[in-house]
Amino acid sequence: MEWLQYLLLLVCPLMMIFMMKGHSHGGGHKHHNSSKELDSKISVLENENKRLQKEINTLSSMIKKN
Repeated sequence: MEWLQYLLLLVCPLMMIFMMKGHSHGGGHKHHNSSKELDSKISVLENENKRLQKEINTLSSMIKKN
């Protein structure tokens, strides 16, 4: 009966390995972006950040005037 205890101890990590493997390959999710795609997304975010910073500065100066 001692082997049953060891078997139960080994089952948990093995099940976890199979479950994690199933999560990473299932569902059809694609997380492989090319370098150009990432650069493009970063550029869009940087431009949006600049625009928002200008808007914040404009609103801050309007508040200070009032």
